[in-house]
Amino acid sequence: MKKKVGAIVAGSMLVASPVYAETAGPTMESLSASMDMVWIMIAAFLVFFMHAGFAMVEAGFTRSKNALNILMKNFLTMSIASVLYFIVGYGIMFGSSAGGIIGADGFMLSGHEDQVGFFAFQTVFAATCATIISGAVAERMKLSSYITLTVLMTGFIYPVVGHWIWGGGWLAELGFTDFAGSTVVHLTGALGAVVAVAVLGARIGKYSKGKANAIPGHNIPIGALGVFILWFGWFGFNGGSTLAADPELIPHVVSTTLLAASGGVIGSAFYSYVKYKRIDASLTLNGALGGLVGITAGTAAVSLVGAIVIGLIAGIVLVESVGFIDQYVKLDDPVGAIAVHGVCGVWGTLAVGLFAMEGGLLYGGGASLLGIQALGIVAVIVWTCASVGLSLFIVTRFSSIRVSREEEIAGLDFAEHGSSAYESSRSIYNENSPGLTDEFGVGLLERLNEVSKGAGETAASKPKTEFH
Repeated sequence: MKKKVGAIVAGSMLVASPVYAETAGPTMESLSASMDMVWIMIAAFLVFFMHAGFAMVEAGFTRSKNALNILMKNFLTMSIASVLYFIVGYGIMFGSSAGGIIGADGFMLSGHEDQVGFFAFQTVFAATCATIISGAVAERMKLSSYITLTVLMTGFIYPVVGHWIWGGGWLAELGFTDFAGSTVVHLTGALGAVVAVAVLGARIGKYSKGKANAIPGHNIPIGALGVFILWFGWFGFNGGSTLAADPELIPHVVSTTLLAASGGVIGSAFYSYVKYKRIDASLTLNGALGGLVGITAGTAAVSLVGAIVIGLIAGIVLVESVGFIDQYVKLDDPVGAIAVHGVCGVWGTLAVGLFAMEGGLLYGGGASLLGIQALGIVAVIVWTCASVGLSLFIVTRFSSIRVSREEEIAGLDFAEHGSSAYESSRSIYNENSPGLTDEFGVGLLERLNEVSKGAGETAASKPKTEFH
């Protein structure tokens, strides 16, 4: 790499130009800084593209009558997060530390104007944390309530966690290690989802007589495409976290990311076959994401073999946790976000304490790092659950965060947006929830047809039945 940079410098000096005629030309330092910034920007583009993957996974794994609502939530999440993180989030996360708890300056990048590239990279991470909640609360949360939660997550709750770990806060001082965000991004987002789902309750028909009923997604190929997009974008998610065009570290990070994701697929496919006598498609797809979340904390610290093991275990843990959360905890998570980002996020953070080549328990480093990792997990759980729980408690004193029964049955596409991603009658007749009678379905279809003609009651008008 040094020879290549030297050749670039020498070549640039031979090129005739007004600038180089009067100056000594670019220095090694300026070229290195330029390469670093180009790499960070490329990584930011990849992480931004991950939001297309999230949208496809969430839309594919849920019913067609809610697809448009899923897409709108993802667009709004990215947009709201960008503006809010600029105004306040970045300062809380990377401003001068006040007691190791919170950043106290840098709002609207004041005094940090030279960090605009780093800001852009961190913004797409903030949006990623918030959008994890979108899939878990799909098909029954009011759009306005979701936007409120997105504002709280990206403007305050997530930046505080980020300050503790990446902004020089108290966990960073203890030596907590989270290279690219297994805890900062994924666990924080998943914990927000846990609280929101607990407050919302399950979808209509999900549970009956104590048993969990399957509510299949409408387009698994779209979901699979989303997983591939996320896998692709994750190379920027982890690779860009090097924050430099390091010719040795980047290939290692990319390789551990690839191997852990592959291990996650193999682990979930094999374990689902052992447990259910078939390779379950949705679990295997989520296994790739589980492996990716699992490696994110230690992607730069573990060996290639360690990455495979972490991914394999993440795939197995994913299968078990999806069933446990769905059937025993009874948290209705349509896309498995809590298991993928929460449980696998915990595993990935702890795995650093086990598999880190420097300081890991399995490499003779003792239990110190593992203990610090566990402490960080507990701290983030307490902070996120308490802050999200308090926020939703306050919000629900004024209004329900859940759509009405009639709106949920009709689908959030009509209830929230007055249109549909697909032909409307198919959403009603082929995807009606358990308990929806034919008479009710026909009457609802007639009302929706009246809406399309510009007459009668709108689909978003307040129905007779509401959740409280």
